[in-house]
Amino acid sequence: MKISVKAKPSSREEKVEKIDELNYVVSVKEPPIKGKANEAIRNALAVYFKTGSASVKIISGHTSRNKIIEIN
Repeated sequence: MKISVKAKPSSREEKVEKIDELNYVVSVKEPPIKGKANEAIRNALAVYFKTGSASVKIISGHTSRNKIIEIN
């Protein structure tokens, strides 16, 4: 399954908000430095979808707030 994610790094709290079936907003506490925010987004989505973090892959948008993520 592929979803669109709007990332919000350096937030006060971590949360995953579902906008509709394929669009989500993910807030994480980590700053966007050296991939820390991307890793936190992967972990947050893994917990939300009840899967391992290895099943969550960022397909595009590694340096953007708008990302395409594939979840197996």
